[in-house]
Amino acid sequence: MSYDQYEEVKKESQVIEGTDQSRMVKRVGTRIQRAVEQYFQEQGQSDYLADYRWEFNLIKEDETVNAWCMPGGKVAFYTGIMPICKDETGVAVVMGHEIAHAIANHGSERMSQQYAASTGLSLASVLLTGGSGPTPSSEMILRAAGAGTSMGILAFSRKHESEADKLGLYFMAMAGYDPQEAPKFWERMAANSSGKAPPEFMSTHPSHDTRISDLNANMPKALAYYNKSK
Repeated sequence: MSYDQYEEVKKESQVIEGTDQSRMVKRVGTRIQRAVEQYFQEQGQSDYLADYRWEFNLIKEDETVNAWCMPGGKVAFYTGIMPICKDETGVAVVMGHEIAHAIANHGSERMSQQYAASTGLSLASVLLTGGSGPTPSSEMILRAAGAGTSMGILAFSRKHESEADKLGLYFMAMAGYDPQEAPKFWERMAANSSGKAPPEFMSTHPSHDTRISDLNANMPKALAYYNKSK
């Protein structure tokens, strides 16, 4: 499914080829890919990525500050995030983070939880209403259940983000990129954020301060990987 969707994205988007930035995205992606493969070899799981068909592309969308990696190693960067990346190491911060989401199966886990939540709420609706439509009281209960479920999904997402931050930090370090640049990238991202960020408990992502603090806490191990890579 992810391969088909990736092809659709490429057909509907302006994929940039032959520029310094597009070559940089591919170069960084290849280095992080090799680091990830090395990581799994060291874990005794060299066949874990056997079905991955890696691909790294830059898409022309200057207003989109984003990047992502689909299951199977299909990566897209948008031109809008490149000024915040600033250089190759900044691209490595984002690349490591997004690839970490994919190899940790966060996408499928999130889909599974959302499906379970949807199924549970549908069942609750039948039990509370007897299939005859919501009453004011049952509607209020369902709304509260939906809000509670949404908060659970948001917390689940924050957990994924934190895990991807940690793994991504290790991957970029193993690829030979200085992990100490990661907190600096998120400082730039925080400065770029327009308006006031929502409270952390209402967000799918950790706050920038939490993210930077966690990265620094994981820095000693990342630096050990970095020094070994050199």
